[in-house]
Amino acid sequence: MIEKEELNGEMESYSWIGGFHNLTRRKQADLSEKGGAQLLPSSNSDPKLNKLSRDLSIPQLLAIGVGSTIGAGVYVLVGTVAREQSGPALTLCFLIAGVAAALSAFCYAELASRCPSAGSAYHYSYICIGEGVAWLIGWALILEYTIGGAAVARGISPNLALFFGGQDNLPSFLSRVQVPWLSISVDPCAAILVLAVTALLCLGIKESSLVQVIVTAANVIVMLFVIIAGGYLGFKTGWQGYSVKGGYFPKGINGVLSGSATVFFSYIGFDAIACTAEEVKNPKRDLPWGIGLTLSLCCAIYMMVSVVIVGLVPYPVMDPDTPISSAFIENGMHWAMYVVSTGAILSLCASLLGAILPQPRIMMAMARDGLLPSYFEAVNQTTQVPVRSTVWTGVFAAALAFFMDVSQLAGMVSVGTLLAFTMVAVSILVLRYAPPDEATDPVFLQDQTEIKEYERRRKAISNIVLICLGSLILTSGASARFLPVYLQYIACIVGGLLLLCSSVLLSHIDQYNGQSNFGNSGGFLCPFVPWLPILCITVNIYLLINLGLGTWLRVSVWLLAGILIYIFYGNAHSKAAKEGRAYTQIGSPTRETI
Repeated sequence: MIEKEELNGEMESYSWIGGFHNLTRRKQADLSEKGGAQLLPSSNSDPKLNKLSRDLSIPQLLAIGVGSTIGAGVYVLVGTVAREQSGPALTLCFLIAGVAAALSAFCYAELASRCPSAGSAYHYSYICIGEGVAWLIGWALILEYTIGGAAVARGISPNLALFFGGQDNLPSFLSRVQVPWLSISVDPCAAILVLAVTALLCLGIKESSLVQVIVTAANVIVMLFVIIAGGYLGFKTGWQGYSVKGGYFPKGINGVLSGSATVFFSYIGFDAIACTAEEVKNPKRDLPWGIGLTLSLCCAIYMMVSVVIVGLVPYPVMDPDTPISSAFIENGMHWAMYVVSTGAILSLCASLLGAILPQPRIMMAMARDGLLPSYFEAVNQTTQVPVRSTVWTGVFAAALAFFMDVSQLAGMVSVGTLLAFTMVAVSILVLRYAPPDEATDPVFLQDQTEIKEYERRRKAISNIVLICLGSLILTSGASARFLPVYLQYIACIVGGLLLLCSSVLLSHIDQYNGQSNFGNSGGFLCPFVPWLPILCITVNIYLLINLGLGTWLRVSVWLLAGILIYIFYGNAHSKAAKEGRAYTQIGSPTRETI
């Protein structure tokens, strides 16, 4: 047994702040149902009443992932990034960004395979890190999907106007209307589309995924047209875009890296697949395949489109707003403009469906855990989807799309995604080195083996925390241009050494390698642990820091509101606390009964 004085010291350290104790409690996973990893149900809930329909397989997951990822951004980004940052090396930018996105995809694939739940990153954070972090991730994702859906909807009417000869020729019930005394431009077309997608999602996951398959397939066909027709024009004209002055890297490696950071956000969307985990027939097999195929297909399409468009038009004269349409027009293929515009509209519709689909499931997961009112937990017994959460999501997104120009809020979408990516990578480290089901409270340590295991877990958790701190210091020093150069160097050296030393120490600690009883066994395992998740954490923190002060100020208001809701509602109604399965710290949880 541990000495009495040491044990008392341990217990005092665990209870020194009750609030921190609550923030770090983790929920347990129940795998009694095939493929499901959920919070153990309370005595007041019937799991059968909240069961989602398992209708999805790899083709539907691929459609959801590709539809959510390839938005209209690709129709604009190729021009903006090529002109201002990368030049002809745009293809390399998409490749580097794709590799960076793959770091998060590998982490998502393991967690989705081992503990599939509708909560996605929120669920993984709750199990592996703690309730407080999970709440902030869930709250940030709600903001991401709401603003993302509204922003996508606002972009449809300008593209639709091309088929009517301009914005002024749109039917009155679809055209934007300026309200002078409020200085806003209302967009009924955007609101109607959001409500239509919401109604579709309420019909059932099988019906909505079928529509997503059709729309995404049509969008991919348009992309293939751009690649094939553009390739033909390129060989016909001699690929003049690659003969520009300055060569392949006119703005150097820095331009390529800067462009990679910009186009990285065009890969955001594959995480929507993880939110449908409870509706997948074989989540252990299909979720990793869905995520991997989505990222691979999107990367291939982005690279081939960029090769063609940059080769057709020299980057200095490329149209930053409509680069693909303009490339065909300049080469005499005017009718292709309508094909490309159709593809842009299809991309926006697919992205809209992909943006609204995940949020109700995250709200449902949070309501299951007691952090949101149980009203959002209900699943319609006919359609087997969370209709209440879906309707409220759609109504709020439609109102936002109708009244607000959300382009200035677009950066806030990235905050939720990057925070989720970071916590998913941290969750992989926790899962490998200190899985929740293997935890032991110091009160119950009986022999030397258990004491050593407890110390191993504590060292692992300490190193994981230091890795996050080192990454934060390193990336902050590299990004703080306002600081004197010598302070930047000091921060980079300190952060780099802290990151390197803690990473090396963690790599020398034995990991479970999926052998623990936590979650589904035999599924996909993230490779190169701990190095791949550590690199993922560092990349995402760097991108978070560089989002800009204005974005962080706006996000802070939302996060502060979320903290207040958690303090006054979520913490008091948390099922993990009520059912006596609260964990003291992520390195040392208590057992179910004491």
